Amino acid sequence: MTRRENYGLIEQVGSPEIAAPKQSLTLPDAVALIVGVVIGAGIFETPALVANYAGSDIAVLLFWLLGGAVSLVGALCYAELATTYPDVGGVYYYLKRAFGRGIAFLFAWARMTVIQTGSIALLAFVFGDYASQIWRLGTFSPSIYAAIAIALLTALNIVGLQQGKWTQNLLTAAKVLGLLLVVVIGLTAIPNTTAPVEPTASGNWGLAMVFVLLSYGGWNEAAYIAAEIQNRRRNILRSLLLSIGIITAIYLLINWAYLRGLGLANMAQSEAVAADLMRSLWGAPGAFFVSLLIAICTLGATNATIFTGARTNYALGQDFALFGFMGHWRQRPSTPTYALLLQGAIAMALVVLGTLTRKGFETMVDYTAPVFWFFFLLSGISLLVLRQRDPQITRSFRVPLYPFTPLLFCAVCAYLLYSSLVYTGVGAVVGVVVVVAGIPLLLWNNYRQGRA
Repeated sequence: MTRRENYGLIEQVGSPEIAAPKQSLTLPDAVALIVGVVIGAGIFETPALVANYAGSDIAVLLFWLLGGAVSLVGALCYAELATTYPDVGGVYYYLKRAFGRGIAFLFAWARMTVIQTGSIALLAFVFGDYASQIWRLGTFSPSIYAAIAIALLTALNIVGLQQGKWTQNLLTAAKVLGLLLVVVIGLTAIPNTTAPVEPTASGNWGLAMVFVLLSYGGWNEAAYIAAEIQNRRRNILRSLLLSIGIITAIYLLINWAYLRGLGLANMAQSEAVAADLMRSLWGAPGAFFVSLLIAICTLGATNATIFTGARTNYALGQDFALFGFMGHWRQRPSTPTYALLLQGAIAMALVVLGTLTRKGFETMVDYTAPVFWFFFLLSGISLLVLRQRDPQITRSFRVPLYPFTPLLFCAVCAYLLYSSLVYTGVGAVVGVVVVVAGIPLLLWNNYRQGRA
């Protein structure tokens, strides 16, 4: 088998059993995937923290609006990269063109062992926590639910693209409708007026943005489905803009509902802001409804993360013999089966790690954050590099206000990398060590290829 590249378009040659990714995703499919990835656990965890650091209702809403604006800046950068280089490997391919195979390998290794699998485990733990509120399965109920979710959703994606994307579409529709119902309930409630709180410490407005952007994280997954979107030259940009617009609107409305239903002080002190809002209005049935809604949200985000994560593993297998078994794309159904299986196995191992530490969600946040923002920064720099390196390539979309826009994006990523290193714990060290462990594997792969 050989692999030919034409500005990111992949062709498989020499084996009738190996197929290339098909352009099977419509614009609504892409929007459902992106919205499904982004709207997960964050919007139920971070609003209380943001409110605590903001100090006023207007500041809270401005933070969430600014988060949408920052995401839009990043999306414009990704839109140029994804439309110019629509490769199934996404950022892996951009980094390979900009910085070479070594950096690309480390990114794919980090995504396979830390970023994507850690995110899958993180979301699965949140699903387990809230599913256990509905029906508990014993002492390790959250971990059992997390493992079941990963196994079932991985199996669904292995069965085929059609099953995976329709599952995602239904889950995304359910979560958006559920969130809008919470918005309606909160906005029609009698306003709760309490005295505003002051920021807990000077400079914490920056920390508030860390939590806001954590909740917006995930729109970049559009890069990994670029090779599978129909009419990609138009729909990649459209899917990003539509998704971020929908997400920003929902986040502003849900925070407005929290503020109106609970008041700023109660919102800032809440440990489960959505549950507290519904409990204050509907009692125990309201809390049950929110637990079910959050379970659906995180299940949808987990499915979308599984769907996109295996695409980088597939690209890694295409380029490096050491992981060649992952570089096979089944024609019927159209899936990277082995890449999905390995991803699922690693995510399961991380569920075990989270269970042993007894802090599944927190451990996974620490584990993934610094590595994620480091490579996110490199992806922004790759746009600047590739503009200079590939001037002859036709770009159907060019990021506006170049180079100011990508430089702004890089500055935000650098700040969040710094913040993630400062505010995370031992899990961050473990994540960095795992990434560094990929260097010997890269050297071994190069050695094997040199002897071949």
